[in-house]
Amino acid sequence: MEINVKLKMNQRIQAFYLFFIIVSMQIGVGILGVPRLIFTEAKQDSWISILIAAAYVIIVLFVMLFILKQYDNADIHGIHLDVFGKWLGRLFSTVYIFYFAIALYSVLLTYIEVVRVFVFPDLNNFVMGLLLMSLTMYGVLGGLRVIIGVSFVFGVLANWILFLLIHPALQIDFDHYLPLFQASFVDLLKGARATSYTFMGFEILFLVYPFIQNKNKVRLSSLFAVSWSALLVLSATMLAIGFFAAEQLERREWAVLVLFKTQSFPFVERFDYIVVAELMMVVVPSLLFLMWGLTYSIKRVYKVKQKWTLYIASILFFLGTFFFEKHFETQQVINFTEKFGFWLVFVYPFVLLPFVLFKKKLKKRKGAE
Repeated sequence: MEINVKLKMNQRIQAFYLFFIIVSMQIGVGILGVPRLIFTEAKQDSWISILIAAAYVIIVLFVMLFILKQYDNADIHGIHLDVFGKWLGRLFSTVYIFYFAIALYSVLLTYIEVVRVFVFPDLNNFVMGLLLMSLTMYGVLGGLRVIIGVSFVFGVLANWILFLLIHPALQIDFDHYLPLFQASFVDLLKGARATSYTFMGFEILFLVYPFIQNKNKVRLSSLFAVSWSALLVLSATMLAIGFFAAEQLERREWAVLVLFKTQSFPFVERFDYIVVAELMMVVVPSLLFLMWGLTYSIKRVYKVKQKWTLYIASILFFLGTFFFEKHFETQQVINFTEKFGFWLVFVYPFVLLPFVLFKKKLKKRKGAE
C-alpha cells in the first residue's frame, strides 16, 4: 500500500459533488428519530444543542482537512501507514473498516424496521434485505462516479418531501418553545451528544479526498454540506417540538415520520406510505457510500479485489438481516454504532493530528540534515 493514491484523470471528481456526498451520508434514517433524543436531554433549548453540535462538526471537519492537506494525495489509510507504520497503521485502518461495516448494518436494519412498522407489518426481512443489498451491490459495481451520480440525482429528487411538512408547520403551538434558556450547560452538551449518530457521515471525506480534482474548493463544499445537514436537523427538531406536546414527543420513536402522517389528500389517505417509499432514495446513497468505503478500504489495506469483497459483504449483510428482527435488537446495533462512531468520527481526528504534525516536523528535520 502506498501513502499517496494514484488515480487516472477519468477517476477524479469535482469538489462540487462533495455537498451531495456528505449530505447523503448524514441525512438518512437518523433524522427520523433525532428530535426525540435531543428533546429528552435539552427540552425547549434543543436548538442550542444543535448549534453546539454543528459548530463542533465544523471544527472536526477543518481538523480533517488540515490533516489531509499535509499530504499530496493521501487518504486515511495512507496517513495511517505514514504515521504509524505498516502493522500498526493497518490495525488503525481495520478499525475504520469495522466502522463502515457496522454503520451500514445499522442503516440497513433501521430502514427495514421503518418499512415494517409503517407500511408492511408482516413483511419478511428476506424481501427487503435482498432488495437493498441487490441495489447496493449493483451501484458499487459501477464505481465511485456512479455512486456520486446516484447521490446527486436522488438528493435532488428527494427534496420535494420537505414541502409536505408545511401542513404540520402551520399547526405548531409556539407555547411549546417556552420557557427558553432553562437547560443547564451539561444538558445542552448531552443534547448535542445525542445528534452524533445523525451527524456522522462526513468522515467519508477521509476516503474521497484523493479523488477530488480541485482541492482548493473542498473546504467550501464541505462547509455548505454540514451546514445544510445541520439546518435540516434544526428545522425537523423545532417543527417536532412545536407540533407535539412534550409528553407526546418523548414517546415518538420516529417523530419526523409521524409528522408526515398528518398530511392527507383526497386521492391518498396514508401519505406516509409514499414518504417511506421515497425514503429509500435517501437510504440507498448512504448504503452505497458505506459499502464502497468498506470494500475500497479492504482493497487499500489488504490488497483484496474490491469486487470479491463486495460479493461476500453483500451476502453477509443480507444474512445478517435475519438475526436482528425485533426493535430492541435493532436499537442495540444503532446504540453501538453511535458510541463507536462518536469516538472514531468526533474524537479520533484530534488524536491523529499531533502525530501527523510530529511526523511532518520529523521529515523536515531529516530533509534539512
